[in-house]
Amino acid sequence: MKISIGSDHRGVELKSKIISNFKDIEWLDVGAYDLTKSDYPIYAKKVVQNIIDNNSELGILICGSGVGMSIAANRFKHIYAALCWNPQVASAARCDDMANILVLPADYISLEYAFEVVNAWLKAEFKGGRYQTRLDLTNL
Repeated sequence: MKISIGSDHRGVELKSKIISNFKDIEWLDVGAYDLTKSDYPIYAKKVVQNIIDNNSELGILICGSGVGMSIAANRFKHIYAALCWNPQVASAARCDDMANILVLPADYISLEYAFEVVNAWLKAEFKGGRYQTRLDLTNL
């Protein structure tokens, strides 16, 4: 599986640890690459564009609260970015809402818990059916 991943400066450390921990994933790291202050919308757009262009199947975005990345990514049609803070929400986001981008709040989640959230999101599968009908209503 190929996943595009991006963060602003506040998510750089968590991003690198996720990449290191999930070795069976082919990662497309779009930055940021250091702690120099950076603007989250730049990285959100890069991850989204990789999904739209079919360069990756899914995406992960990380910023301090996760809210900015969620707002920036969800501006694009057929992008469903879900800010998740626990494994149950991550699983539901993928199963019920077809979240194709997981957003993590670097300032509010421990490393170990972030790994659990990523793992739950990766293992979950979209249910389709009535959930697809609901998603179709969001694309009017």
